Amino acid sequence: MKKSICLALLATLFSFTGCKSLTKIIPEHTPVPPKAAVPAKTNAAAHINTRLLFVIERNKNANIVHYEANLTTDGSLDPGEPVIAYWVLLAEDGRRKKLNWLEKKKAYGIKIKPSPMQDGYTLTLAAAPWMPLAVKKVGDAVRTEAVINDRPAVLEKMFIQAREKLLGPKVEYIELYGKDLQTGAACREKVLPK
Repeated sequence: MKKSICLALLATLFSFTGCKSLTKIIPEHTPVPPKAAVPAKTNAAAHINTRLLFVIERNKNANIVHYEANLTTDGSLDPGEPVIAYWVLLAEDGRRKKLNWLEKKKAYGIKIKPSPMQDGYTLTLAAAPWMPLAVKKVGDAVRTEAVINDRPAVLEKMFIQAREKLLGPKVEYIELYGKDLQTGAACREKVLPK
């Protein structure tokens, strides 16, 4: 018991000694600079000037994938990254989330290249490489064009019916929703993977 009391007194003595030495190094009246503000982590999917092109809904849950035109300050499609894709987690809290590697490779990722007609870009989805889409700027509008029921249309939404597999989802069919370019009428088509 005496030994533990002596140890406690020694610890107290050393702690006070440490405090005295600190006051010599940093006097009490010297203001300590505040910590530098750490910038909030920004979501890589958040860009400054974007416009929604189309969304993909799925049978799995309410989460959707947004595809947006990424525009430069002058309003043209950004040649470095004309289209961005990200999750909107509606089944959770509505936040944005980047696509992971497997999602990009097997289902929702995109490949995009300049159109040979020089009027925009050709976009293909990993889930449907056999179905090229056209991304164009027409006046102030930016849109994605697809063929729906053998007619040119503005693509607004896709629904993907898929089964989960060991190496990622397997697409069973895709439903395309849009507006006919000539008539403006709503159109829809169910497409099977090729």
